[in-house]
Amino acid sequence: MTLTYWSYLKLDELLSLQQPVSDGPEHDETLFIIIHQIYELWFKEVLHEIDYLNRRLVENNTPTALATLKRILTILKTLVAQIDVLETITPLDFLSFRDRLEAGSGFQSYQFRELEFVLGRKDARSIERYPKGSVGRQHLERRFSQPTLWDAFLGYLAANGYAVAEDLTERNVTLTVTPSLSTQQILIDIYRGNPTVTQVCERLVDLDEGLQEWRYRHVKMVERTIGTRQGTGGSAGSEYLKTTLFTPIFPDLWAIRTQL
Repeated sequence: MTLTYWSYLKLDELLSLQQPVSDGPEHDETLFIIIHQIYELWFKEVLHEIDYLNRRLVENNTPTALATLKRILTILKTLVAQIDVLETITPLDFLSFRDRLEAGSGFQSYQFRELEFVLGRKDARSIERYPKGSVGRQHLERRFSQPTLWDAFLGYLAANGYAVAEDLTERNVTLTVTPSLSTQQILIDIYRGNPTVTQVCERLVDLDEGLQEWRYRHVKMVERTIGTRQGTGGSAGSEYLKTTLFTPIFPDLWAIRTQL
């Protein structure tokens, strides 16, 4: 059989996956499904790119690392822009099918939890939310035991001749990344004397800021749509989401700003 655009992208299967559960169905439920399916596809791509970025950092391949970071940052801008589309669903339009979502919630996105893990924010409790043997749990267990992007970055600094502390290069990678005064001093030296490595540092700050921007827009979208109601699936809704705001992924890169 000849490969075609349609068969290569498996469009028959893809376009059959939007199946509203509301009566009618409600008009806006199709948009709601498509937006969230697109989010999951973008999460898959971001994870794919970060895995690639980690390998390039370990290899000390600065040009490719910068190009990959640029792609990730561009995708993050797309993720934020999609919220504009989602906000065209009014509160009443969403409430017309919200109850049909039952226990379903974006809080259950294991790919977003994977993204948090690979960026250095690890919490074993997240794994427990998924049934033993489930695909989501298997993915998270694997990510939980793997080094993070920050670990790859520290390896990159070492490859560029900087004396990264052994307790950091040999750290327990299942723990959340925490600030390090010795790393901050290295970063200050880099900013003052190594413009090439500084570019990588600044792109990581962009990544951190981009994710925080997405979290903020997500919180405001939820507040705009359901106010302070409990989220679907029993989550705390916007009140929980607010607790995730303004917590940097790479704290050392922010801490040095007052010392440069």
